[in-house]
Amino acid sequence: MADDANLTKVNDFVILTESTCDMPQEMADALGIAILPIRVMVEEREYAHYLDGRELGFHDFYEKLRAGISAKTAAANTEEFIAQVEPALAAGRDVLYLGFSSALSGTFGVGAMAAEQLKEKYPERKIYAVDTLCASFGQGLFVYLAAQQKLQGKDIDAVKAYVEEIRPQLCHWFTVDDLQHLKRGGRVSAAAAAFGTMLNIKPILHVDDEGRLIPVSKVQGRLASIKMLAKKMQETAINPEEQVVFISHGDCEKDAQKLASIIRETIGAKEIIINPIGPIIGAHSGPGTVALFFLGTKR
Repeated sequence: MADDANLTKVNDFVILTESTCDMPQEMADALGIAILPIRVMVEEREYAHYLDGRELGFHDFYEKLRAGISAKTAAANTEEFIAQVEPALAAGRDVLYLGFSSALSGTFGVGAMAAEQLKEKYPERKIYAVDTLCASFGQGLFVYLAAQQKLQGKDIDAVKAYVEEIRPQLCHWFTVDDLQHLKRGGRVSAAAAAFGTMLNIKPILHVDDEGRLIPVSKVQGRLASIKMLAKKMQETAINPEEQVVFISHGDCEKDAQKLASIIRETIGAKEIIINPIGPIIGAHSGPGTVALFFLGTKR
């Protein structure tokens, strides 16, 4: 009993991330992950995005995008971070904040600033801020893997070291069905979007070592783009049959299931978890996005 008590004391820390992680609410609850909701503006109304979509449902959100309604997102502010973190610190727990890629949002910078402020108020506590350089369910996988280490009894310093070690190996591969959303986000030109749409061209993108979303190649047709995601996994995945693989989608679950079937048949995985892309990421990627996340030899 004494050993168990000591383990609990050593391991008494909270993992915090944002709702951009796109993990299921049930998973976050089961793993004890603290989630900071990020806000999205649709039709002049602001919604806090929670993982269960309680304020704005996933399908409803994508239907609005399909109808031509635009959405805007906003970074969290310092006060929101402090309100989320301070109760844990006041209760004597440490905090490991695993933030949304700083290359895609200003949220991590705000969270890191809040962490520095809280360190002054709680000098006896450990408060670490780690830039995941990840997005969507890739951020979710990063957090999931951190939580697995915590469940194994690792302390906050060991978990921080682990996630920093695996960060360059957390692969993100995306394809989108509609180039117009990438055009709005500045990822492709208006001419390229119009030409690509006419020829049924589907881009393949990934998140690079600096956490940026980068177009890598193009294929013709939806099925070819889904197969290409699996091919990228086949080329770099580390022991895929031992991995939990994450797939997220922009209100196109059948396509996500198709990708999962291809992976099971051609590569293998210990488990595949599928979940919708929330409105914070979906506002930029659009409906019809399919994304694949796993550990590989390189991003």
